[in-house]
Amino acid sequence: MKKNRFGKSVLTTAIVSSMGLFALAGCSTGTAATTAGETGGSASGKEVLKVGMECAYAPFNWTQDEETTPDGSKAVKIYDSTFYAYGYDVAVSQMIADQLGMELEIHKVEWSSIGISLDAGDYDCIIAGMGRTKEREMSYSFTTPYYYRDNCIVVKADGAYKDVTGLSQLAGTGCKVTTQLGTGWIPLLDQIDGAVTGSNYETTSECFMAVSNGVADICIVDLPTAQSALLTNKDLKIITFDENDSFSGDEEMVNVCIATRKSDTALRDKIQGAMDALGWSDKAKMDDLMAKVIGQQPAASNAPAEAELMIDIAIFGKEDYFIA
Repeated sequence: MKKNRFGKSVLTTAIVSSMGLFALAGCSTGTAATTAGETGGSASGKEVLKVGMECAYAPFNWTQDEETTPDGSKAVKIYDSTFYAYGYDVAVSQMIADQLGMELEIHKVEWSSIGISLDAGDYDCIIAGMGRTKEREMSYSFTTPYYYRDNCIVVKADGAYKDVTGLSQLAGTGCKVTTQLGTGWIPLLDQIDGAVTGSNYETTSECFMAVSNGVADICIVDLPTAQSALLTNKDLKIITFDENDSFSGDEEMVNVCIATRKSDTALRDKIQGAMDALGWSDKAKMDDLMAKVIGQQPAASNAPAEAELMIDIAIFGKEDYFIA
């Protein structure tokens, strides 16, 4: 599995976000479909870049009450809603829209229907922490990655699997495993020999809650999402496996890309051009922005200093953190 700086974190104690962390306001995405490669206009006269995302997948995207974040960064109002969206995806979307001279419009949509709504023309692209997989490439056009992430498992901090260090150690244990519906992590569940595959969930918060409540023993998820959860609950633990004793075929989930409709290569290329102009292939830039937005979550201002320190060490690695 491809590793970046996030891969240095090992057995980081993590916290899982509670179900009520963010107010999840419903919104309509019933805008008119646009011609391939084109976007709608706004009252300001600018073209509008309409982006679909969950607004419930921190730290990639979340919903909040306020227009600003703790450091003064601007959140974006969710279309047809009184709430705002922020996170890594929103920050990247805003940079791309600014580079293109466009106005950004965020559409909130459940993950299970995010592709359906794109195909229906409710928005122009998906910027929602989506891994580029071979299966998805059959239906959508993708940019190059705008983020590289590693995968991990989340377990109870005081549970039976708290000292696991490799995938092979889970074989034959009968552990109960879960992950988010409609994701590239689902095929990884079957790689745990003898595991009990129960319910998968619409959101990662529900997955974490299942582990916290003992409904599941293990959740497979990406590392940044687990790290951001550290801010609100201390009963869970993140475990990252060595690449020699880890999941196979999870490399696809490492590459987080922007998706357009399959035929809309004109818009895909337009977005790619903006990413290139921004130099958004630099992993150091990506990691720096991710570290920043994790600290901008509504729960972050209430996190204890030691939890914030652990997030920094988990992201950058102990050596890098203390050298800095």
